[in-house]
Amino acid sequence: MADLDITTIDHGSTRTHLVHTRYVNWVILQSDDGVTLVDGGYPGHADAVAESLRRVGSDLSEVQAALLTHAHVDHLGGLAQIGRTRSFPVYADPAEVAHARRDFLEQADASTIAPIAYRPRVMRWLPGVVRLGALDKAGIGDTQPLGDLSFLPGAPKAVPTPGHTRGHSAFLAGDGEVVITGDALISAHPTTKRRGPQCLDHVFTHDVAANEAAVASLRDLDAVVVMPGHGPMLCGRVGAFVDQALSRRD
Repeated sequence: MADLDITTIDHGSTRTHLVHTRYVNWVILQSDDGVTLVDGGYPGHADAVAESLRRVGSDLSEVQAALLTHAHVDHLGGLAQIGRTRSFPVYADPAEVAHARRDFLEQADASTIAPIAYRPRVMRWLPGVVRLGALDKAGIGDTQPLGDLSFLPGAPKAVPTPGHTRGHSAFLAGDGEVVITGDALISAHPTTKRRGPQCLDHVFTHDVAANEAAVASLRDLDAVVVMPGHGPMLCGRVGAFVDQALSRRD
């Protein structure tokens, strides 16, 4: 079982939980009506997703839907595994649906990681993610394009942030207090010693310029909490986090 660190923001009638693991994060949006998952880790995290729900007083039977920030294996894989025995709709940005269905695959592979594979942190990271199913190419064939999500627990709102993948999406929760940034803006990653707001290494990103533009667009949000796809939660002015991330270009 993965080590789970869960941080909760209580909005009164709803709660937003960041589930942080060594390799990747996911988010639980919880209300009296049930749960919305945002991402689900690697295939090997399926049991950890279930455990994280138990720790916040819920379970898989209460999941009304799942949202994908993007369809990389470390965010989709756990949901694909859970979907083999549990049925709930999975939504992604319209530009990401085909990726989630695996009509094509748009993520780092051996050839793109090769230029950084010599780094000690990368060498330690690779065996761990392979054990978690990083080489699994299964998708979620019935992924649906997202639209108005206000009917879901937590009433999330999509914020298009293309670049890391062509259909990457962030999500607002807690009446805009929280922004779930996926891999557009992170705060740490096992492959680097950097800590704090940053963009992922270029080898992991489909379109670096587009991702930087998407991150810049987050300045306009009123959110005061950032829940990233990797690394711990950030609390403060989003604009300051954006400036820090964009100043750390490789």
